[in-house]
Amino acid sequence: MAEPQRIVIIGSGLAGASAAGALRERGYDKGLVLLGREAHQPYELPALSKNVLLGSADGPNRVHEPDFYDSHSVDLRLGVEVTELRLGERVVVDTTGATHSYDRVVLATGSTPRTLPVPGEDLPGLRTLRTVEDSLALRAALAERPRVVVVGAGWIGCEVAAAARSHGADVTVIDPVDLPLRRVLGPVVAKVFHDLHEQNGVHWRLGVGVDGFLPGGVRLADGSEVHGDLVVLGVGAKPNTELAEKAGLALADGGVAVDGALRTSHPDVCAIGDIAAHDHPRYGRRVRVEHWANAKDQGAHVAGTLLGLDEPYTAAPYFFSDQYDLGMEYRGLADPEHDQLVVRGDLDSRDFTAFWLREGRVRAAMNVNQWDDGVALQALTDAQATIPPDQLRSATLSDLA
Repeated sequence: MAEPQRIVIIGSGLAGASAAGALRERGYDKGLVLLGREAHQPYELPALSKNVLLGSADGPNRVHEPDFYDSHSVDLRLGVEVTELRLGERVVVDTTGATHSYDRVVLATGSTPRTLPVPGEDLPGLRTLRTVEDSLALRAALAERPRVVVVGAGWIGCEVAAAARSHGADVTVIDPVDLPLRRVLGPVVAKVFHDLHEQNGVHWRLGVGVDGFLPGGVRLADGSEVHGDLVVLGVGAKPNTELAEKAGLALADGGVAVDGALRTSHPDVCAIGDIAAHDHPRYGRRVRVEHWANAKDQGAHVAGTLLGLDEPYTAAPYFFSDQYDLGMEYRGLADPEHDQLVVRGDLDSRDFTAFWLREGRVRAAMNVNQWDDGVALQALTDAQATIPPDQLRSATLSDLA
């Protein structure tokens, strides 16, 4: 495969900017264009629901230093959106009417916060959290100590609730599932987060969905109402696959279908980050992950694919969260409703590591307020090691790894 003379990356988030950086690090010195909808230089998202919202930072971390793009001859074009990917012509068209020819193209279009298709969904004042402007505006609103209703008890919903309580707001969290984060962590570990928020003053309305939005709050499916000055939606994100679908690329599992090396159904097009439904060699099925590490690592990996390497992307999912005095890291991919849970440490004091085993193998591990075993936990989950539960509870993890 001849080295491409021009690569266009569509999407200037963490995934796209990481791909641009990795290409230059690998010595690629030909034409490189990075197109992004936002007006800001590429930045990372985790701080938006953590440090920025809490007030300990006034902005997120940049992916690269401000002068990186000029000094590395990356043609960074901000505030533009791609409207067409013409595969036959090898051309990308953006909202300014400009066309960008390419030999290879990377789709890193990210995702958009979901809303709920219920009456009142178009009322002004419903908040989502995706951009730095969203985070700063929400922080300013929380500083007024309003009554806050958070719809959704996933990671974003829980982090927003924790930040709102840190500002002194009255907070109610609504979710149709009976425990926060249950789908990710299972009932036992999810109860830890439930109790953490309850002890910090959060009011739960669980096991009931939202039937509609009101000018002063939310109407629930049981007919009751929860009143609030501010409603924040944390009900997941929708992958931005419209461009790929319009171009005729194959879709799968809610995203853009990519092979082990992150190539789409067209050999000149790769897809990474939130939109990539990756044929993961470690798990033997497609995996689509909407987390920081996945965007960063797939961005770095796809550079090799673009330059002709055929190496599979094998990294296990990783994410982290900070809520009140609880910090955690999760590695791997579990089915918590069916996998065997093994706990090392004490759930009640929120000082533990949880393992999820399937057929005796470590499928995932989550350390909570324990920070010494990250390397060992990564090795155990990467290897899907077969370790007896009693050893996971008591043996030195570095020895097991």
